[in-house]
Amino acid sequence: MSFPNIRHRRLRTSAALRNLVRETTLHVHDLIYPLFVTEGTGIKEEISSMPGVYHFSLDNMAAELEEAAALGIQGILLFGVPSHKDAVGTSALEEDGIVQRATREIKRLHPDMLVIADTCLCQFTDHGHCGIIHHNEHTGCTEIDNDASLEQLVKTAVSQAKAGADIIAPSNMMDGFVSAIRAGLDAAGFENVPIMSYSVKYASSFYGPFREAAHSAPQFGDRKTYQMDPANAREALREAQSDVEEGADMLMVKPALAYMDVIRTLRDQFDLPIVAYNVSGEYSLVKAAAANGWIDEKAVVLEMLTGLKRAGADIILTYFAKDAARWLQGK
Repeated sequence: MSFPNIRHRRLRTSAALRNLVRETTLHVHDLIYPLFVTEGTGIKEEISSMPGVYHFSLDNMAAELEEAAALGIQGILLFGVPSHKDAVGTSALEEDGIVQRATREIKRLHPDMLVIADTCLCQFTDHGHCGIIHHNEHTGCTEIDNDASLEQLVKTAVSQAKAGADIIAPSNMMDGFVSAIRAGLDAAGFENVPIMSYSVKYASSFYGPFREAAHSAPQFGDRKTYQMDPANAREALREAQSDVEEGADMLMVKPALAYMDVIRTLRDQFDLPIVAYNVSGEYSLVKAAAANGWIDEKAVVLEMLTGLKRAGADIILTYFAKDAARWLQGK
């Protein structure tokens, strides 16, 4: 028996029918837009390695926020670039810190906009590491002091919540960071502020442009002692399970594109929302190829983001958020 018309019927399938049977749908409400805020006034400065992404001073955020809100984007992931750095990241937790002031300003301008505060020390330390460092006299090495770092990170998270952050997003990868921050938030009366944990954060080569944007490159060594080996997938399950037990409300995989198998694994294993971070290097690769005319940027971005949804992501952090929102609305 032959089926001569099957292939032709597939080729003639209408757009309406394809829409009807589509298994995965990308929506603007799936997207979170990262925003870099900096000290000073009158600043809107493009980040050279991330075309279309800018540093904004607080007085120049209004137009950017208005545009994002008009496109239907509901949440901002907030990164601060301070003027003062020291060995312990003091400005990360100050009431008048750049993230705290930006949070209050965003809430003043757009009370319904979700503010997700990145909770890490790397932008605020003069050495660029995600925690406090100390010299180990026994080994002769400079190392991360995990417990001292947790104390500083808890204070940072609480100060961000006091400023009005809706979600705390710890990206530091210290051991026990979710448990410590959850306890600190609860003790300060912020029991209902959820934690979007950077549960599975790899020591990736895709972070280069972000380190320019956040002025957070390590001044020595690397972050491999507290970020994950890109070769490991089973470890991702252990890290995520630990965060679930410690009280995380959402589980993130970072980066996204090279780790879609990990996104799917977490989706299959846990019932919490899964977050994919479409990181700076992934953004810059697409932008560079599009600028050279090698790819159709719109088609590639929408396919890429749809692929992350198909892999199991409920939420996508992406620098393409505004462009994707326009394209999804046919603009």
